[in-house]
Amino acid sequence: MNIFRDISALPLFHNAVVTIGSFDGVHRGHQRILKRIKRLARQYEGESVVVTFDPHPRQVLSSSDDSLKLLTTTEEKLEYLQECGVNNVVIVPFTIEFSHIGPREYVERFLIDRFKPRCLVVGYNHRFGRNRQGNFHLLQSYAKQGAFDLIKIEKQEIEHIDVSSTKIRNALSVADIRTGNTLLNHPYRITGRVIRGRKVGRSLGYPTANIEPLNPAKLIPAQGVYAAFVNVDQVTFEAMLYIGTRPTFDLKDTGISIEAHVLGFNQEIYGERIDIDIIEFIREDLTLTGAEELRIQIQKDELDIKSSLAHYVQRQHEPSVAMVALNYNGKEMLEKYLATFMAVEYGKLDIIIADNGSQDDSVSFIQSHFPLIQIVRFAENHGYAGGYNLALANLDYDYYALVNTDIALTPQWLSRIITVMEAEPNLVACQPKIRSDRDRESFEYAGACGGFMDALGYAFCAGRILNTIEKDIGQYDYVKDIFWATGAALVVRGEAFHAAGGFDASYFAHQEEIDVCWTFQRAGYRIGVIPESVVYHFGGATLAYDTPAKVFLNFRNNLSTITKHMPAGWLIIVLLMRVFLDFLACLHFIFRAQFLNAMAVIRAYAGFWLRLPQTIRKRLRLYKRIEAMRIGPSKVNFYRRSILIDYYLLNKRYFSQLTQKAHVTTESSQNTL
Repeated sequence: MNIFRDISALPLFHNAVVTIGSFDGVHRGHQRILKRIKRLARQYEGESVVVTFDPHPRQVLSSSDDSLKLLTTTEEKLEYLQECGVNNVVIVPFTIEFSHIGPREYVERFLIDRFKPRCLVVGYNHRFGRNRQGNFHLLQSYAKQGAFDLIKIEKQEIEHIDVSSTKIRNALSVADIRTGNTLLNHPYRITGRVIRGRKVGRSLGYPTANIEPLNPAKLIPAQGVYAAFVNVDQVTFEAMLYIGTRPTFDLKDTGISIEAHVLGFNQEIYGERIDIDIIEFIREDLTLTGAEELRIQIQKDELDIKSSLAHYVQRQHEPSVAMVALNYNGKEMLEKYLATFMAVEYGKLDIIIADNGSQDDSVSFIQSHFPLIQIVRFAENHGYAGGYNLALANLDYDYYALVNTDIALTPQWLSRIITVMEAEPNLVACQPKIRSDRDRESFEYAGACGGFMDALGYAFCAGRILNTIEKDIGQYDYVKDIFWATGAALVVRGEAFHAAGGFDASYFAHQEEIDVCWTFQRAGYRIGVIPESVVYHFGGATLAYDTPAKVFLNFRNNLSTITKHMPAGWLIIVLLMRVFLDFLACLHFIFRAQFLNAMAVIRAYAGFWLRLPQTIRKRLRLYKRIEAMRIGPSKVNFYRRSILIDYYLLNKRYFSQLTQKAHVTTESSQNTL
């Protein structure tokens, strides 16, 4: 990363994508914007440029106001920006003279002349120039003249950033380090110089480094004892951190002391820079009876701190997981199930709710009751497929766990799946066993114990064939390869998901997970079910199973899926047979007086044929994508018989009754266009 402190001697940036801000904390909200900047820089074949200020503008414009507490010093900020992969950072010396620049001079002489931005990314409420007279509308006028492309960071995202910063400061002020670090997405850091102290710790057998923060405006967490790592001369050590007034010794007028006992370290480092990463709060500051009681307490603290840091290190070696759920007017389900999300036991886990344009107060409910959950908001409902594509576009995790909001998660459900997938690299997507939360002894319709597809493209599950749902008595409690994993609780490798292009957004909802699982198998990956992992699905909370809308989506999307994937010769035969069989399904709905469902089948076919040219083009593009992500021969786990014949004519209503030999692996046939 290039760092520039002299704005009069900047280089000529190539197709610069520029953003401006204080970026105090470089927390999750900032990181999301920085990822967008990097992506835009790739699109423009240019470089990312972050413009920030030193000192913080409030320290100059309100010099008498000492209420500002910084989450990061400038040097700390630079370190985090480098970790985010930014190409260039320009540190603008903020002065009274700079603040008096007129808005147009700011745009023309500062932004355009010095940075020549190809694209400018700013918040909707970005203000600049003398008396903060410049605004987004002024920038728009320059963009319309072709000075640069202009991208607005929407109100919801700016508010998210502001709320996150406030939550971080509030959390640190009450020693809630876990919340602060979660929102930061990195440990809270104090950078300072080692100064001479009263050597009280040395007399107890625990010599400490007394720390003076480099910036007096740096926010110092609440008083107490913390587990921490310290970096001395680029070497990291475990440490016991104390912040407080040393009440046991009743030292007068000494103020807040910041002391670190560095485990396994006994060098003299007075005057040296030291970086302290605070990991966990251990206990409050205590007033004890004397030195001996304090020494005993410190010994207990040392054990707790070593255990805490060991657990933290262990978590860092785990794969990262983003557990993402879509919400659409789902406050009732969130109230019922979101607590089970927070109870999931996995170290490197981030929980994200992607809101699909909800009009109820579900978002405010999450913000007030579950502050650790990240929220991504969309202005409209993009459906399951489009919503997840948008939510995951800016994420970069080893795994994504895509879960419905109407599902009760068990604490170990995720760790059990990740353990299996880590042991088998070609296992790209898995699901747990899905039981019904309405009847916890039975499988649930959407996924049961793993999905399959018959030779004509009809989907069914182990534990659920058509509308027959089995009781779960452990009959399918073995790890097995399946054809598709349910979207109700789908764990998928992040890199593979992005390589596959995500879900087909045109599906809106239903069967997009079957489509992407078929893509994975054609590229040589495997899909699995891990029955040891169990969740409970309410089912049909957003769209009931037997409604015309769902019938339409299931039939239309299923026809699109088989058209995109089936070998050409077999596809023609299947489509001809499907017309006949789906006509029978239409008659079945009519005989049951479900006329809207019958019309939904007809509308589904009309929609399919209208979109057929587009689907064929997708088929051709998909072939190229599959070849680019291929890891081996195609292995598609078809059921080679007709599930309709087995079910209706042979009365085979349970998965255990099906001919297991009919489950085969097809390889080279899947490469045929």
